[in-house]
Amino acid sequence: MRLNRLNAIEQYVLQKGTATLEDLAKNFSVSANTIRRDINELIQRGQIKKVYGGVSSNSSHTPLPISVRASKCSMEKLTIGRLAATLVEDDSTIFLDSGSTTITLLPHIASRQQVTMVTHSLPAMFEASKYPNLKVVALGGIYNPTTSSYFGVSTIQMLTRMTMDTVFIAATGVSLEHGLTNTTYLEAEIKQCVTSLKRRVVLMADHSKFGYDSMITFCDFSGLFAVVTDRLPPEPFQDAIKKNNIRLICPETVSY
Repeated sequence: MRLNRLNAIEQYVLQKGTATLEDLAKNFSVSANTIRRDINELIQRGQIKKVYGGVSSNSSHTPLPISVRASKCSMEKLTIGRLAATLVEDDSTIFLDSGSTTITLLPHIASRQQVTMVTHSLPAMFEASKYPNLKVVALGGIYNPTTSSYFGVSTIQMLTRMTMDTVFIAATGVSLEHGLTNTTYLEAEIKQCVTSLKRRVVLMADHSKFGYDSMITFCDFSGLFAVVTDRLPPEPFQDAIKKNNIRLICPETVSY
């Protein structure tokens, strides 16, 4: 219950921008002492910070809306989607996270037979609904308008009960030191859960993500089955991919 409250408080502050301690205590029906303890823990996540009289969102860590993220490196993401689709087989179940890159594979699997897509991403649900051959399993929970996705304990519980063949995930940053990282704790929690299910995990990331670190690590290189990108990553990343027996899929490695 406390984790649910912490997540809800964090999301409330991120949506409002600022909030007083009195406002938070009233809205979440807890004492002033309880809200202070909650805020102290949430500050450690990095998404919010203390200000005079209350808290505010830490704008340097606030995720961009998916519409903004989708417009960045859009052509590169379309290439990645086409390449990632080669990993989807008939009669399989896949997972798509809320990244703006993962959704780009859906048009390329429209002709596959008996494919089930599991997702907590609202844009992915809408996109998949265009293709009659795709069966959609929508994960509910608490809606996050910034990422246009659902999160929470119920989302995690549904994920852990499901059997999936391939997991397609995006990342805010990919570094040799910290692996795959994400901006928000709420999204990282979903990504960490699904990558821990020991399925084929496929990272879909454009070239701008390599060498960049975000706040929260959700998966190490060793947990990946494949990396799909729009160009060869820097040599140190190629070495790490090879060392961990990960498939590297990009225009330079694919025969047309």
